[in-house]
Amino acid sequence: MQGMLEKIRAGDTRAIARAITIMEMGGTAAADLHRVLLPLTGTALTIGFTGPPGAGKSTLIDAFITELRQSGRTVAVAAVDPSSPFSGGAVLGDRIRMGRHTEDPGVFIRSIASRGHSGGLNKSIQAIVDVLDVSGRDVVVIETVGAGQSEVEVAEVADIKIVVNAPGLGDDIQAIKAGILEIASILVVNKADLPLAARTVRQLRSMLALRRENRQNVPVLQTVASSGKGVAELLETVLELSPPTSTEHRARRSERVRRLVAEAAAANTKRHVLALRDKPSRAMLAQVERGEVSIEGAAQSLAAHKPGAAKTSSYRWRQRSTTYK
Repeated sequence: MQGMLEKIRAGDTRAIARAITIMEMGGTAAADLHRVLLPLTGTALTIGFTGPPGAGKSTLIDAFITELRQSGRTVAVAAVDPSSPFSGGAVLGDRIRMGRHTEDPGVFIRSIASRGHSGGLNKSIQAIVDVLDVSGRDVVVIETVGAGQSEVEVAEVADIKIVVNAPGLGDDIQAIKAGILEIASILVVNKADLPLAARTVRQLRSMLALRRENRQNVPVLQTVASSGKGVAELLETVLELSPPTSTEHRARRSERVRRLVAEAAAANTKRHVLALRDKPSRAMLAQVERGEVSIEGAAQSLAAHKPGAAKTSSYRWRQRSTTYK
């Protein structure tokens, strides 16, 4: 473990790739590796790109990488792709679009299969980002699948959230659906050379004006990723919005650790409840079906229930459970 950790910190691409694979597989090895990585995180600036399919996220990231490299910054990209229906692995479409950077030692690109995870990411993305952070990259870029309004999970991972939209995708403004506009640090209208681009910008600004006060000043930028137009301004805006102090970085990392622990606790509780097959737990589920106990009350009781513990009479079980109705 220590040898792998040192190789990751030295930027060894094979060790980084191996560590990402371990994180994707999960289990004890992933948990142990993540434990030793966490104290070393918090250096890289993490930028999330999200938005509807067809907005040109991959092409824009490709141009953004070029700007980062010209500014002397190293970068790692975690491109979350849809899972292959045959192998379960990543489709690799995003990696193909960024192919010109594959020979650059200052750029690391990894396609990651979503594996059916909702929210546009992969369930292990937090740990994968930590691997890339510890590898010494200045910037870590995350690209979501492109599922549209469900992709708000990136807000919990990235320091800067860039919501990419393009004119003529069906709805007037794809990005305003659900909470996706709310998470944006920067709104980008890509393919700004198309006829409806100016109208899209106006609509986005109008929508921002209707939001709560601290969301009204979100920058709305225009880019043409295929030519690189506007990408330098995008990088400049990103750097202006990046956390200015190490204290803010640490505070954000502490909050992220809290969410990780909460997610792990939720997963453990789910496994525990699903595994319950004893008589008291079956009686509790029957009470839920009869409307005697709420689902929330049953969840609290079953989460604390230990099969094989001292037997509890059905009366006492029912009495304790009904307090959560």
